[in-house]
Amino acid sequence: MTNRITELFKIEHPIIQAGMIWVSGYKLAAAVSNAGGLGLIGAGSMYPDVLREHIQKCKKATDKPFGVNVPMLYPNIEEIMDIIVEEKVPIVFTSAGNPKTWTNFLKEKGITVVHVVSSVKFALKAEAAGVDAVVAEGFEAGGHNGREETTTFTLIPMVKQKVKIPVIAAGGIASGRGMLAAQVLGADGVQIGSRFAASEESSAHINFKNTIVNTEDGGTHLTLKELAPVRLIKNKFFNDLQDLYTKNPSVDDLKSLLGRARAKKGMFEGDLDEGELEIGQIAGLIQEILPAKEILDNILQEYNEVKQSFC
Repeated sequence: MTNRITELFKIEHPIIQAGMIWVSGYKLAAAVSNAGGLGLIGAGSMYPDVLREHIQKCKKATDKPFGVNVPMLYPNIEEIMDIIVEEKVPIVFTSAGNPKTWTNFLKEKGITVVHVVSSVKFALKAEAAGVDAVVAEGFEAGGHNGREETTTFTLIPMVKQKVKIPVIAAGGIASGRGMLAAQVLGADGVQIGSRFAASEESSAHINFKNTIVNTEDGGTHLTLKELAPVRLIKNKFFNDLQDLYTKNPSVDDLKSLLGRARAKKGMFEGDLDEGELEIGQIAGLIQEILPAKEILDNILQEYNEVKQSFC
């Protein structure tokens, strides 16, 4: 399958594995890249020296293109960008910030830049900033989300109508059917997070992986819009948060309850009660933990079968 995304990233299939915090280490990124997609290392949960280690290990684990996802709201951003340049990472996905801040710096170094957006307005700003493509991520997605609550299949055609650069669909996609539907609506490729979070190579704790598999329809909720919107599995921490909302909390109250390293506690250390468990709505469709290559192959097989059935 050849299109603007496969040509841009020099990959076999237009499938990108999202760079998720506490989930997307070098093992997952390398496995997806080796399978013909684009693997991303999630820099958002890594200290600079840890990121450098993961990049170096990923180079040894694959000879295929891979990238790094950088949420720009995190600290040490200057050091992280310098490491990416020093280690000659070919592709960077930026998110949670102004694309103007780093796009020119990265592109001057020959790096392909993609920015994650949640609205047409931000897609246009990203295009004006000079990015090579955008990820249009809908309300269904896990992790930090947009405040607009625009769903993926509403967002994709609106973004596609306004920008000339390639559009990657994200949010609520975990199957070949979802991939085909996104392409019909105008997406050039898809970014998949939650499905790969429940992979064997994911660095998430097995408790979290099993919880993803056991999460059903309605088991997640978008919250913490006052800080940074995030979709969470409903657990004790989530219920404590909802109790706090009944008291009309201030931003400081929310920050106090959230504390530090709450996502690490849940997703990486496996505390299912007090941890923050970030996942997309599509978790209700994920029923087993599989190797990343098998996940990607299954998506492609279903994609081709469904596509042929309509021809």
